[in-house]
Amino acid sequence: MSNIDKNKVTIPIGPQHPSLDEPAAFSITLEGEKVVNAVIGVGYNHRGLEKACESRTYIQDLYIVERVCGICSHAHSTAFCISIEELAGIKVPMRAEYIRVIVAELERLHSHLLWLGTACHEIGYDTMFMYTWRDREKILDLLASYGGNRINYGVNKFGGVKRDFDETTSSDVIKTINKLDDNIKHYLEIALTETTLISRLMGIGVLSRKDALKFGAVGPVAKAAGIDYDIRVAEPYGAYKEIPVKLITDNHADVYGRTVVRIFEMQESIKIIKYAIKNMPAGEISARVPRRIPAGEVLTRVEAPRGENIHFVRSNGTDKPDRVRVKAPTESNWHGVQHMLKGGKLADVPITIAAIDPCYSCTDRAIVVNTGNDTKIMDWKQLRQYSIDWYKKEGIDIAALKL
Repeated sequence: MSNIDKNKVTIPIGPQHPSLDEPAAFSITLEGEKVVNAVIGVGYNHRGLEKACESRTYIQDLYIVERVCGICSHAHSTAFCISIEELAGIKVPMRAEYIRVIVAELERLHSHLLWLGTACHEIGYDTMFMYTWRDREKILDLLASYGGNRINYGVNKFGGVKRDFDETTSSDVIKTINKLDDNIKHYLEIALTETTLISRLMGIGVLSRKDALKFGAVGPVAKAAGIDYDIRVAEPYGAYKEIPVKLITDNHADVYGRTVVRIFEMQESIKIIKYAIKNMPAGEISARVPRRIPAGEVLTRVEAPRGENIHFVRSNGTDKPDRVRVKAPTESNWHGVQHMLKGGKLADVPITIAAIDPCYSCTDRAIVVNTGNDTKIMDWKQLRQYSIDWYKKEGIDIAALKL
């Protein structure tokens, strides 16, 4: 063993650790305080929701999909509903589309406030943590009063939404976000002027524009590297086709940049909500959707708080989907975390990981195959070949299928 190797030490973090809300394993190799290598281990929280959807009806699946993630529940149910509506050829009433946008932007506020508080807690700034989570409670109260639940609001249905937005609800939303707007201006002032916060976050977890494109980063992680890409602007869906959206970017390409992007995005969400409430058209809030969905396949993208959220649905003409695939934003952002950690210090590991706003349960995919004789871990290429071979044994040649 060389002297260089003797100076290195590997520290395991997780899968069970007091600082982790969900299970994940990080193996951090240090040379002194400097991180020279990092191994990211996920897969401890796989729930098999995609497979569960294939054995249930579309109506049942809507409730499963909404629980893919507690912070992006509306984004997931919106993507799934759009997929089914496109397959069925259903035109959603525009009033319902506006309501979906309002709830989506309230969810973005709730998500970014949660992240800002958690990030501040990671660096010991607990005063900001308490302030932001106090404001987050007000958003959750709005969502609970409208949808009936603080997290899984149950707003969406195929063809529209379940509840209308009355004058009282609209008034409560405007009153709350006006107050929140003043608080966010204060948070932005702190982020732009507080030297201690700036010095603690700037230059940490750097992911340049080139590397962000290389690793496929999305959402605030990509926007903080100067990548001007947002599904609401690039491929507007629903009422976003009529509502102006300002795309927020930054060029710091580090944790500080991701913080600034999220605060500016909260201000933009408030503007979108106000515009949607003021310009919401009258009319129905839902359209009739058949129980059996015509055969076909569709891929839908929406902008969740964490970034691009992708849903793929394949229908075989029955009341149950043939295939459901979800690619949550965290799945895209995980790829660049190792690069962000390398060259940093051990003390920066928690905030660097937290800066992508990771959601483990909506990301994890099973890669361990137990054949009965032995257990082996497969990479993507091996797993794909295993799937093809398995279907061939069942008499199905995937390559011969015309979709």
